[in-house]
Amino acid sequence: MHSLSSPTRREAFLIVLVFVALLWFSTAGSGVQHSDDTYIDNSNTTSNPRPITLAEHWRTRITWSKGFIPNTRVASHVPGWTILDNLFVLNGTVFVVTDYPDSIPDLITITSTGLEIHNGKEAVDSRTPGDREMRVVSPNQAESLFGSSAESIDGVTWIVNDPPQFITHYYHWSAELFFGFWRTYSSMDPAIDDMGNSALPALRRIFFPHADADHWRDYSRMNQWVLRSAFPSLTTEYSADWQDRAAVGRPIMLDRVIFTDRAAAMHGTSFQNTGRTASVPSTLPGSAHWWSTMRASVIRVCGLDANTVGDMAQTPVITYISRQEWGRRMLIQEDHERLVEELYKLRDEHGYEVNIVSMDKLTRAEQITLAARTTIMMGVHGNGLTSLVWMRPSPRATVMEFFFPGGFAYDYEYTTRALGMVHYGFWDNEYFTNPDTPAMAYPEGFQGTSIPIDGAVVARLCHERLQRLT
Repeated sequence: MHSLSSPTRREAFLIVLVFVALLWFSTAGSGVQHSDDTYIDNSNTTSNPRPITLAEHWRTRITWSKGFIPNTRVASHVPGWTILDNLFVLNGTVFVVTDYPDSIPDLITITSTGLEIHNGKEAVDSRTPGDREMRVVSPNQAESLFGSSAESIDGVTWIVNDPPQFITHYYHWSAELFFGFWRTYSSMDPAIDDMGNSALPALRRIFFPHADADHWRDYSRMNQWVLRSAFPSLTTEYSADWQDRAAVGRPIMLDRVIFTDRAAAMHGTSFQNTGRTASVPSTLPGSAHWWSTMRASVIRVCGLDANTVGDMAQTPVITYISRQEWGRRMLIQEDHERLVEELYKLRDEHGYEVNIVSMDKLTRAEQITLAARTTIMMGVHGNGLTSLVWMRPSPRATVMEFFFPGGFAYDYEYTTRALGMVHYGFWDNEYFTNPDTPAMAYPEGFQGTSIPIDGAVVARLCHERLQRLT
């Protein structure tokens, strides 16, 4: 038996030499990262190495030399919906820095005081923004205010400058505010395809300067479901956070902002025609499939494949959203029963899938799943029809909305049409569609429990629509 002895000096030297050689070979052909965050790619066969700038991992402040403060750029604008790059905020006031103030849209079409929306001259005047809300300043003025640096907030930020008044409602959130936000932002990517693929950077955060954490969610908890499904990494800040940032007393610069203001949108021509703030950005360029990104993201959370759900090759699905237990905006009970009977006849005679549902009886995932599969959605004017935004547009995709005769509102008509689907409004046994829609009206009986509908006429139109192949 032999005892182990310590390595000789020569053996130790050879071990060290082998170790150094292994280290050298392991790094040969690979890059070296320098402290200046520039990566030199030595795998390139050309004589000059190729520099690759790495993303900054910890950028908390941006500085500038005198006379070189970043200018704010208006990347896109319609009343109430504005995309701005290099937007500054100090002490709660938003600053637009520019050498060309005449190029900035009238501030009344960008922002407001954030007060509730009410009718009357006094109420309208109270929403007119002043220097406390937003200021346009020259670079010299900005430097005197900010100094030579600002705290940096990178990525895409959505500032919702609205009071909670309309936010806390499934329709006004998903089919108006969120709908309009994405129509605005998606205008920056006209190549979005029908599966929702987009090159746009994801939304990083939302600021609610006038709403607290308890007053943006709706009673059915659909708002947060939609938002978190669409942007899982999103962070949200509320009025208290906005005040906290103001209290720091330091300027911040946001890379890119989608700035939304309901009062400002009311100055848009499209709003004046429809009463829908989300209709204003419809004049912006964009893909015909602009909403498919949001639809795909939300329905995937429900376990659905956006490539197949709602496809024309599948069995048509008719969904009647009943309000018969709500106590207002209800069909005459006999008409409701006749409508159900006629729809079941379609199922029995033609093999269509028919669903008679009360949305409040379904879970959120069940509501979205059903809507995503639906070919024809129908019901009395009401919040349940909001889920039409998860339907898949196709030549057969249709929304049928029942009104008290003489009454009409654009809420779901505009939303349907903006998605490339067909909407029919019904007054009992009469129906109409764009461009022959009536004027907005809310006659006595609009909110009542005696709305008439001819179920046979509805069923006949359903069958006609479902025979369409193109």
